[in-house]
This record gives sequence, C-alpha cells and structure tokens, in this order.
Amino acid sequence: MTRKKRVAILISGRGSNMRSLIEAARAVDFPAEIALVLSNRPDAAGLVWAREQGIPVAAVDHKIYAGREEFERSIQKMLEINRIEMICLAGFMRVLTPWFVGQWQGRMLNIHPALLPAYRGLHTHERALEDGVKIHGATVHFVVPEMDAGPIILQASVPVLDDDTPDTLGARVLDQEHVIYPQALALVAGDKVAIKGNRVLARA
Repeated sequence: MTRKKRVAILISGRGSNMRSLIEAARAVDFPAEIALVLSNRPDAAGLVWAREQGIPVAAVDHKIYAGREEFERSIQKMLEINRIEMICLAGFMRVLTPWFVGQWQGRMLNIHPALLPAYRGLHTHERALEDGVKIHGATVHFVVPEMDAGPIILQASVPVLDDDTPDTLGARVLDQEHVIYPQALALVAGDKVAIKGNRVLARA
C-alpha cells in the first residue's frame, strides 16, 4: 500500500469532527494517518481525548503572541517538526493569514456547516432558518485566503423541518459533517481528486 499522508488536525474546542477523522483513519486502507492534533487553546477538551487515543498533541496559545503572523509561524514550525503533509481544520477558531494559507495551498481542508457558497461565516443555522430555506447542509472545501471560498470537495444536505431550531438543525448537519469529512480527506490524501480553477474534479 502507498505510504499514508501525515495529517494534522487543528482544533479549538472539543473536536467532534476530529474524532470522526481519527476513527476513520484507523482503517488499514485509509490513505492518511493523524500524526498530530494541535490547538490554539491549551485547555481544549479535544486535546485530552486525542492524547487518550495515542495521538501526539500540541498547543500553541495564540494569547501569548503579539500578532497573528508570530502565532502562525510557531504553528508552522510545529507542523514541520512533525513532518506534516496535510491539515484538517476542525473547529479551529482563528482566522488564518494569506501567508499561512499559502504554505498549505491545496493541502488544507475545512468543514463548514452550510451548503457553500451560501451562508459563509458564522451563525449558519440561524440564518438558514431566518431565510426559510428548505435544504441546508455541510461542505468540505480547500482553504483559500478568502473565508469559506475555496474549491468544494464534498457536500451533504439535510431537510429543514418546520419545527427546527438552530440546535436541532445543527445537530443533523453535524451528523453529516462526521460522514463527509473523513470521505473528503480520503479523496484528497489518496490523490483521487484534482483542483481545476475553483472546481474539484475526480482524477481520471
């Protein structure tokens, strides 16, 4: 089997998508291994769980740095030390600079709780309900400097029910996130897709 790609997951909290990625990567035929879980918050609950699973963990506290670039350069050093080849953002609540994004162009994935390009940014479930949409969902995409604007790898939809609240709708979307994020990582790590402009296409 081809060597597995070394992946880092960046989190800020409990890391529910991190868990789905780690569990999927345990499969013998999965084309990536989770080689590091890194958080900008030393007290992130996800670090504890990842450590219990035997995954190397690290914290780079953004609060001790004078600016975003210093913070990101420390993250970059940590990723280089661990020989990381790809990044998955999983609830990493820091806006990344164009410099950092550029270091990982075509190698950094994010999961967004909406059907992009609709509802970029925050509070996606509330906004979807306010607009009265009938279909909502989640998107895995490559990260580019513009927020939530990168090429789309996979999407999953859920119906919006008449009695939905942001919490109930968000829970169903999260269930789909846990399904499609490992699938998207497998596609990218396994070199099954290519970026053409702003589209992600299956390799021949």
